[in-house]
Amino acid sequence: MAREDKKGTLLKLFFSMLYISAFTFGGGFVIITFMKRKFVDELGWIDEQEMLDLTALAQSSPGAIAVNAAILVGWRVGGFLGMVTAVIGTVLPPITILSIISLFYAAFAANPYVALVLKGMQAGVAAVILDVVWGLGANVVKIRSSIHMVVMAAAFIATFVYGVNVIYIILAAGLLGVVLAMLQRKKGGELQ
Repeated sequence: MAREDKKGTLLKLFFSMLYISAFTFGGGFVIITFMKRKFVDELGWIDEQEMLDLTALAQSSPGAIAVNAAILVGWRVGGFLGMVTAVIGTVLPPITILSIISLFYAAFAANPYVALVLKGMQAGVAAVILDVVWGLGANVVKIRSSIHMVVMAAAFIATFVYGVNVIYIILAAGLLGVVLAMLQRKKGGELQ
């Protein structure tokens, strides 16, 4: 029976990632929103805080955020087989679509209607990314940790006002997280 449950979970994971990947345009943050809705809100396989942590890991790891997130969620849900299943479900739609587009690239590049469709999709993608920022930012504010809010505000200011490279912000935030975790472990309590 446990083997059937594992098989059912892997099938659900594969088809969920296949669906999410096939209908997600605009990059990794868009897919994160759909993954949260599916795996946190709908299926309850992962809680919100864990999804936030997995998103941070996926973003700060080299490679495409969608594939990184699929690796982490797949591993969390089904171990090694879950990871492989989630990655295959995630990469199959883009590989198929890009293979077809590459065959007809010259026709697509010169078509004004395709250009208009892509412009329209940019607006939709911007709205979805704003939804991700709003959701993840709201989670940080819900925790009511002044340290987390200061880091979030400082990262925003560093990026948009001063143009600091995101890599430096991620490294600084990671280092600060390590320091805070060590202080928290020493004190045995929660940092506010």
